[in-house]
Amino acid sequence: MPRKTSSKTKHPDPDPNQPLQQQTLVVAPGPNDRTVRLPSGDVVGVPESWTLLPPGDAGVTRRVKAAGPTWTMKERKGRREFSKGLWADDSQIQSAKASMESTRSTAQYAKAKAAAKARREEKQEEYVEDFHAAVVTFLNFHSAYAAIAQRFAVAVTKHATPVGSGTVARTQRIPIERRAESAVIAWMRHQTTAYDDMKIARVKGERREVRRQLAAQSRKLLQKYRSGESDAMQNCPLAKALRSH
Repeated sequence: MPRKTSSKTKHPDPDPNQPLQQQTLVVAPGPNDRTVRLPSGDVVGVPESWTLLPPGDAGVTRRVKAAGPTWTMKERKGRREFSKGLWADDSQIQSAKASMESTRSTAQYAKAKAAAKARREEKQEEYVEDFHAAVVTFLNFHSAYAAIAQRFAVAVTKHATPVGSGTVARTQRIPIERRAESAVIAWMRHQTTAYDDMKIARVKGERREVRRQLAAQSRKLLQKYRSGESDAMQNCPLAKALRSH
């Protein structure tokens, strides 16, 4: 899957005093397979001996870059940039692939990879537990609905925490308490409202306003469970949604 990068990055122009083939650059796709577009907008051909290494193998990519020079190709879509691969001399790429394959065939590499996987899984398990607890804390349901809070937290956590899910729960930019709150509201938006079937006008700010209104409805619904209202579950879209999870 192409890797997303920040849209705010300003890529430098090539040094006019050096041949392009000797420079490490960030470029965009050109009008055909063997051309690229420089940050200046100029279209140039790819050196004849160069080939494109597709994104996806970080180990090989690092080795190709270390051997240099390379042209990293990125394509902008909306506010994002996506990696489309790395242009480099074909011999450079083949050497990096062979080197990486040799490294990966060793018992030491296999052991290190297994250890790294175990660490990631342990870290993920700890995060899932912490996130679940943060969701329960945010819900703050009355003791009469403690079981519902646990069930709700499990559903939200299961949806929001998988690695690579791209949900707000995976961001590190905001505290876990805010991640939990945002994840609950997002889950409710899709599970307890008609948001997914709404036809929202393509007007700037309209979708944000709809989400704000739905979030207010969701918070009002949550308040019934927090205050322990005896009829909170009667004809409740949350109770209905949880029955299917």
